This record gives sequence, C-alpha cells and structure tokens, in this order.
Amino acid sequence: MIKQNSTLFSNLIWKFGERFLAQIVSFIVSIVLARMLMPEDYGVISLILVFITFADVFVTSGFSTSLIQKKDADDTDFSTIFYCSFMISILIYFVLFAVAPIIADFYNTPTLIPILRVFSLRIPISSYNSIQHAYVSRNMLFKKFFFSTLFGTILSGVFGVVAAYHGLGAWALIIQYMTNTIVDTIVLRFTIDWHLKIKFSKQSASSLMKYGWKILVADLSGTFFEQLRSLIIGKVYLTSDLAFYNRGKSFSSLIMDNISTAMMSVLFPDLSNKVDDIQQLKKTLRRSISVMSYVIFPMIGGLVVVAKQLTIVLLTEKWIESVPYLQLLAIAAGISLIGNISLQSIKAIGRSDVVLKLEIIKKPVYIFLLIVGVLISPLAIAFTMVIYSIYSSIANARPLLKLVGYTYKEQIQDIWQSFFMTVIMCLIIWGLRFVIHNYLVLLILQVLIGMILYFILSAVLKNKAYMYVKSLFWMRK
Repeated sequence: MIKQNSTLFSNLIWKFGERFLAQIVSFIVSIVLARMLMPEDYGVISLILVFITFADVFVTSGFSTSLIQKKDADDTDFSTIFYCSFMISILIYFVLFAVAPIIADFYNTPTLIPILRVFSLRIPISSYNSIQHAYVSRNMLFKKFFFSTLFGTILSGVFGVVAAYHGLGAWALIIQYMTNTIVDTIVLRFTIDWHLKIKFSKQSASSLMKYGWKILVADLSGTFFEQLRSLIIGKVYLTSDLAFYNRGKSFSSLIMDNISTAMMSVLFPDLSNKVDDIQQLKKTLRRSISVMSYVIFPMIGGLVVVAKQLTIVLLTEKWIESVPYLQLLAIAAGISLIGNISLQSIKAIGRSDVVLKLEIIKKPVYIFLLIVGVLISPLAIAFTMVIYSIYSSIANARPLLKLVGYTYKEQIQDIWQSFFMTVIMCLIIWGLRFVIHNYLVLLILQVLIGMILYFILSAVLKNKAYMYVKSLFWMRK
C-alpha cells in the first residue's frame, strides 16, 4: 500500500509539473498578446478556439479513454483506435475547411477563414498524439509527459512570443498551439515504447467503441454546451464582451484546468486498477476528493480576492471588466473539479452508461440557466455557471452511493475543514486592501500571507489531507 501511494504521489508530482510548465508558458504568451491586441481582436481567437476545442473531442475523448480503462489493451487495440480516430479527424478537417466562410459570415469576421483553416490542421496531429497520451496514462509513465511538454512548451513559447513581437497578432497564438502539439508528438514518438503498427481488428474496434462511444457522446455534449456560452456571447453581444469573458476564464483555467488534467490523468488509471476492490476504490476516491478540496479551495478563494489587482498588474486597466468574470468562473470551475472526480470513478468502474445518463439528465437544467443568463447579460451567464456547477457536482456524486457506498455525508466530511480554513484565510487577506493601496505590493503580500496562513491552519487543525501529503513527502525522503 505504501508503495502504491508513493507511486501515485510521484506520478501526480510529474503530472502537476508538466501541466504547470505548459500553462505558464501559454499564459506568458497570452499576456503578451493581451497587451498587444485590443479586446475585440482577442475575441476573434476565442471564437476560433470554440470550434477547435469541440472538434478535438472527437479524436481525444471516448476511444482513447477506452484504451486506458481496458485491462488487457495491446498493440492491436492502440493501432485500431488510432486508425479510427485519424479517419474521423480527416473528415472533421475538411468539414471545418468548407464551413469556415459560413462561420466567418455568421460572425461578420472575414479574418476567421484563413486562421480556422490553418489551425484545423492540428486535429489530425492530435489523433496520433491522443493515442500516445493514452499509452502514457495507462502505463503511468507521467515522467515522459513532463519531458515532452518541456521541449514543446519552450519551443512553442519562443515561437509564439517572437511572432507576437513581430506583430503577427492572432497568428502568434496559432503558431504557439501548433508548434506545441507537433513537438510533443515528435518527442513522445522517440521516448515511449508504443509505435504505430499496420494492425486493425474489427473485433477490437467494436469492443472498445462499445465503451468509448458513450464517453464520447457525454464529452461532446459537455464540450458543446460549455462552448455554447462563448458562441452566444460572441453573437448576441459584442466581441469585446466575449474577450472579457474568456480572459476571466483563462485566469481560472490556468489553475483549475491544470490541476484537473493532472489529477484526472493520474486518478483514472489508478482507479481503473482498483475496480475489482470496491472498498479500496472508495478509499482512494475519498482521499482524492479530500486532497483535491485541500488544494483547490484556497486557490479559488485566493483568486477571487486578488482578482482585481492581478488583472491590473498583468494586463493593465483595459482588461478591468474581466474581473467579475474571473471571480465567478473561478468559483464555478473549482466546484466542478470536485464533481469531476466522481465522474472519473464512474468511468473507472466501467459504467460509461451512467456517465451518459448523467449528461442527459443535467443538460435541461444547463439550457434553462443559460437562457436566463442570455436574457440578462454576459455576466449573468457567468453567474448561472456557478449555480449549474453546484447542481452538477451533486448530481455526479449521487450514483456513487449505489456503486461504491460513498454517501453525501461522507463527502461533506471530506471537504468541510478545507472550506473552513479557506474562509478564514480569505477574510484576513481581503482586509489587507484597506491598509495597502499599491496593487503590486498588495498582490504579493496577499499571496504570501495567504499561503503561510493556510499552512499554519492546516498544521494547527491537523487537516487530514495536509497530514497525508506531508507523510508522503517524508516517506519519499
């Protein structure tokens, strides 16, 4: 058990490092672009990312997930899924190429056409890269991820910043994304044992798709409705409103998405290995939620408190309207993250049908809240996401009672102490704004005092998650 915990912790460290490194470089590039472009220009990029993100789901979700979940997946399975994903990616590329003028006309933005057509080339590359990622995740080789990302982020970051410096504007971000994917694929090609073979099995495809199609449909549904907000804001309101919305979202995503990607990438294969021992799976699940809330809650609270000064220091006053979006979307993302752990557990057990049913049940509520938000304002749309994330997390947790015996009471027990410490921390660092008026100094002191205070509270209250992580550090020494 100690060895398993150490391995899990080691993989988490490598994955957190990989995601942190990747997003820091991306964030720096986005800051450069944000300072060079007007919010209206940045809105164009936001629209393009909506379509690319949705298209990516077809080649990076469902089928690759089935490779991780299957206990005895072999080279034939991996090659089969690649060929299926690649054929789908080629079809998607030609569809996006053809509809680019229609999309540009709909949003009255002609510059969308060449950018969307070029950026769509990333999708076929991702079809191969996603299989590499599935192999790494399945075999818990997250150290490989770290080094592939190291090269990818450094090179793509350099290319992106140079492009931005030379006035390429929106194309700088496209160059950064494309370079990152290509370099990551090349590095993994030479550092992992799996290589594409000329093998295809109808039986393998049928077996994996039986599980994977439900995950794919669920993820498509989730991504579609997630991106629908951006599409509606871009059409109903100004592109500057979309830029403020997405800029606020990008700050919260820098933290939340990285933690989510790291945690879920490691947690899913680990839970899949424990599917035959429900009690051990439940124990791992409870510990994961406890540790996740311990890490996430202070980050959410801290981000909400420092939102204004963080935005002004990094992006200048012209992005000040993104502050309330940042605060609301950070809260929504943090709550959703806890609920997503429940989904990973359900996937690990092999109940992709339950995952799909949850999406079907939750989406009417999502649509209703979205309509209400659209009728009011872009900020109201962000606020409805907080309400939906609470509802979604409660709904995701419900099946766990039947599947693993994880009750709502136990879930509250696993997160309440971290929530309490976060409230105390936020109240204290929020009060600093009344005595310190320099935004940079205030930001630095709030971050430092907040971290120190949170760790002191953790030690005094002997928080279980804190004690667990501390024991793993000592064990590794």
